[in-house]
Amino acid sequence: MSNHSLLLFSIIFLISLPAHAYIGPGMAGGIIAAILGFIAAIFLAFFGILYYPVKRAIQNRKKRNNKD
Repeated sequence: MSNHSLLLFSIIFLISLPAHAYIGPGMAGGIIAAILGFIAAIFLAFFGILYYPVKRAIQNRKKRNNKD
């Protein structure tokens, strides 16, 4: 890639022009719902990964205490 094409590439992508686009409230609500759903999925995945080992450890401790 020559210096001229790199300069042209940089100029094209660094100059921002207005898009004259409208994002309606439905689209904004959908984006917010998608973001919140993604975050909730991550937290639920961590909860699912951590819940069962902790639950099993508590059950094993109760079983050991009942045997004694």
